[in-house]
Amino acid sequence: MNEFDLIDRLTRSLPGNSSIVIGPGDDCAVLDFGIADRLLLFKTDAVVEGVHFPPGTEPRRIGHKALGRCLSDIAAMAGTPVAALVTIALPQDFDPEVVVAIYAGINALARRHEVAIAGGETTSNPERTLISIALLGWAPRGKAVLGSGAEAGEAIFVTGALGGSLAGKHLDFEPRLEESRWLASHFPVRALIDLSDGLAGDLRHILKASRVGAELHSSAIPISVEAKRAAKARPGAKPPLLAALTDGEDFELLFTVPSRSAVPLLDAWKKKFPNLPLSCIGKITAGESITIKDKNGVRPLSAHGYAHFA
Repeated sequence: MNEFDLIDRLTRSLPGNSSIVIGPGDDCAVLDFGIADRLLLFKTDAVVEGVHFPPGTEPRRIGHKALGRCLSDIAAMAGTPVAALVTIALPQDFDPEVVVAIYAGINALARRHEVAIAGGETTSNPERTLISIALLGWAPRGKAVLGSGAEAGEAIFVTGALGGSLAGKHLDFEPRLEESRWLASHFPVRALIDLSDGLAGDLRHILKASRVGAELHSSAIPISVEAKRAAKARPGAKPPLLAALTDGEDFELLFTVPSRSAVPLLDAWKKKFPNLPLSCIGKITAGESITIKDKNGVRPLSAHGYAHFA
C-alpha cells in the first residue's frame, strides 16, 4: 500500500464539523470560523532524518526546509501564513547546539514571512530527528485557490525549473507566497498546487480532483541545470526530462488559467518577477488521461511522482 492508498483509506470516515470547508485532499484544510473577510488555512507537515534530509545536513537548512514545506502549501492556496507550532523529536544523544541551529533556520524563514512561532513540543525519538510543524494561515473569503478547479482547454503553467533538487534546492527553496497571491489577485487561476512530489505526480492530483486530463509538451518543460548535470555526471542517472517530471521537492507552483489569459499572464509575469521563469507546459483536456507530446508524436505519460511506501 503506497502513501496515497493509505491516505484514501484513512480519510474515508474521519469525523468533521461545520467549520470544515475543505478537508483532506487539498494542500491545506480550509476552515470557516465566521470571520467576515477570510477563511483559515491549516497545514501540518514533517521532515524525518534519513528521508527528507541526510544525516550531517547543516542544521539551519533542516529548519528552513521544515517550515518551508508548510509555507509552500499555504502558497498553493494563495494564502498568507500567520503562526506555527513546532514539534521536534530527538534521539537520546542529541547535540543541543544542533537543535538551536535548526530553530535558527526555522526562525529566519519565519521572520522573512512574518510568521509567529507560537510554541510547540519536544519529545524523544529513537535513532533519528523528526520535526513536525503545524501552520495557520488565511485566504480572502472566496479567493482560496483549490487544486480541483481545472477545466478542459485551460493552459498549464509552472514556475522555475524542475528536477535535480537533491543538489541542494530541496533544502534551500523559497516558498512562492508572494507569487501565488499576486497570481490569484490578478488572473483567474482555476487550479493551483505546489510541486512536492514531482510534476508527473502533482499534476495527476489536479487532474484527479478536477476530473480532467492533460497534454504536456516535452520541449516546454523547464529542466534545471542540476538535472542536466546529474544526467551527464552519473552513468545510469535519470534523463533530464524524466528528472524534471519525477524528482520532486522543487516546491514550484503548478497552476491552470483559461487559455485567453495565457499571453497576458506571461507578459505581466516578466514585469513583476523578472528573475523567476514562468513556462506554459501544456493544456488541460477532456477525459482523464495524461499524455506528453514530443517530436515523435503524442504518447501516454507513464512517469509518476514520488510516493512514500511505494
